[in-house]
Amino acid sequence: MRPVTVAITGGIAAGKSEALNAFARRGAATVSTDAVVHDLLAHDEDVRSAIRARWGDDAVGDRRRIGEIVFTDPSELAWLEGVLHPRTRAAVDEWLAGVEEPIAAVEIPLLYETGGESRFDAVVVVTAPPETRAARRAPADGRETRLVPDEEKMRRADFSYVNDGSLEALDAFVAGVLDKLLSSSAG
Repeated sequence: MRPVTVAITGGIAAGKSEALNAFARRGAATVSTDAVVHDLLAHDEDVRSAIRARWGDDAVGDRRRIGEIVFTDPSELAWLEGVLHPRTRAAVDEWLAGVEEPIAAVEIPLLYETGGESRFDAVVVVTAPPETRAARRAPADGRETRLVPDEEKMRRADFSYVNDGSLEALDAFVAGVLDKLLSSSAG
């Protein structure tokens, strides 16, 4: 039987990874597309060769150097996303095909930006107040400007959560989402 698929998305430092961890603690199969991308950058020889040809040896496997290039030049970011997004999608599809748990949760930071929401049974948006997000991360680097605003993500989502409390509160929210998804898939 195919699992109920859940995409977890939200803004930078909103708590998407913690929400993914909460799904895992409750028995869902989980994967992060950030982890898939990191693996591709570190180990996929086609990706590494393309980066070498475009930016030189010093960029291969160096996420910091790649970030310096792509987050200052939209055309370079578009090129990199063109290399990575199809491979990331294929890796997630392959992973989903092997999931045996009733729920499969996938953390996808750029879900709405890439039009990927239709591939999932449900979408969970995690957001947090700006001051909370600022305390969780390094200084802003401008990436937020190309993201769909949180308010729009929350409007389009099946479930949304303002992550400004405890891990216990996040776990309780995830438990409620799982209860709804499992009961609707059973009926």
